[in-house]
Amino acid sequence: MKFSEQAWKATAAIYERILQHPFNQELTQGTLERARFQFYMKQDSLYLVEFARALALAASKAAHPDDIVLLLDFSKGAIVAERSLHQFYFDLFDITLDTDRAPGCFAYTSFLIDTCSHKSYEEGVAALLPCFWIYREVGLHIHKNAAPDNPYQKWIDTYSGEEFSKIVDDAIDLTDRVAETADAERKEKMLQAFVHSTRLEWMFWDSAYRMETWPPEGT
Repeated sequence: MKFSEQAWKATAAIYERILQHPFNQELTQGTLERARFQFYMKQDSLYLVEFARALALAASKAAHPDDIVLLLDFSKGAIVAERSLHQFYFDLFDITLDTDRAPGCFAYTSFLIDTCSHKSYEEGVAALLPCFWIYREVGLHIHKNAAPDNPYQKWIDTYSGEEFSKIVDDAIDLTDRVAETADAERKEKMLQAFVHSTRLEWMFWDSAYRMETWPPEGT
């Protein structure tokens, strides 16, 4: 069994919870409250900057030049391609990036930066994979079930599209190649990193749905 197959099997229940989360259910139906989507877009924009940094950190540890290039291309794509999607909705909904990372976003990005900085290259690659893979699967699922004239159709089309799918395939292939040369202990740590990031994926959507804020000072 490939590492990716093992990792997906280990997180199948979490993925189902992500699909059933009210944020994604309401996004599918086009009924998601605009304020919640605006909150999500702001947080996702902040997330992508840190995600790009984490990818660059992983690239700095890669042994093979082709993998360095691939990870740096991923990093560039996180800033350039997906931010064009954010700009579309920022303009459409008159959104201004006027906030800092909410707790869910802070927790996820901090985990990625810490893992890619201080853990093994293998663990870093595994921790980064859920952001690619889960978004594609969620995007494909929503695309199949989306209500017509969905106000979030551009988001749906982006993450269910062939261009993004190719990026995800490359990320899965990289992770499997890295796992092939890892010993049993390191593979287990890779799996733990993948599972933890998948949990944080759920937390990110939950944070957006609740429009999560930091506790007031002094509490």
